Amino acid sequence: QVQLVESGGGLVQPGGSLRLSCAASGFTFSSYAMSWYRQAPGKERELVAAITSAGSSTNYADSMKGRFTISRDNAKNTVYLQMNSLKPEDTAVYYCNAHKREYDYWGQGTQVTVSS
Repeated sequence: QVQLVESGGGLVQPGGSLRLSCAASGFTFSSYAMSWYRQAPGKERELVAAITSAGSSTNYADSMKGRFTISRDNAKNTVYLQMNSLKPEDTAVYYCNAHKREYDYWGQGTQVTVSS
């Protein structure tokens, strides 16, 4: 059974940091590209960051460049999202995604709220 379980979300003040984790099981993690998406209330889901299966290449949405870092540990079947200099507009549910060809898996999401 495929599972993607996100953790690490919560309430943080503007300018603060959070590290999200996504633990994967039930598929060959090291052969899948991994991504983080987010969805704010009333908005469409958007790509935050992506990383290739081997971790050799990453991609970020423009508004996250320089503040967020995606990484993965294939030995632990886990992908991470380090978020620094958080802003209120970063408030959203953050989702983990695994993708390879026609296969596409999603986690249940973790809430991140940036507020003073």
